[in-house]
Amino acid sequence: MPDHIRFILRHAAIGAVIAFAFVAMLLGFNVANLRHLVLNSADGLLAVILLYVFCAITFGSAQVGYRIMTLGDDDHDDHGRRDAAFTPEPQAVRVSVREDARRNRP
Repeated sequence: MPDHIRFILRHAAIGAVIAFAFVAMLLGFNVANLRHLVLNSADGLLAVILLYVFCAITFGSAQVGYRIMTLGDDDHDDHGRRDAAFTPEPQAVRVSVREDARRNRP
C-alpha cells in the first residue's frame, strides 16, 4: 500500500478512536440526558451508531487535516526561525518621483 494512503488511514483510525472516546464520555456523563434517551428508546442503538459514525468522520477528518498541516514542521528543528546567515540585509533604493503639475493648483 502506498505511504500516503497508509498515512491517511492511520490518522483516520486515530480520529475514530477519539470519536469512540467522545461518544463514550457523552453517554457516561449523561450529557443532555442522552444516556436516558438512548436506553429508553426503541431506536437508541441506531442513534448511538449514527452519532459514532458522524463523530468518527468529523474527528478522523480533523486528525488527518491537522497531521497534514503539520507535516512541514517535521523538517526543521528551528521552529520556523530563519538562519541569520541567510537573512538579506535591507538596502535603500532610490526611487525617482515625478512632480505632477496638477497637484500644485490651489
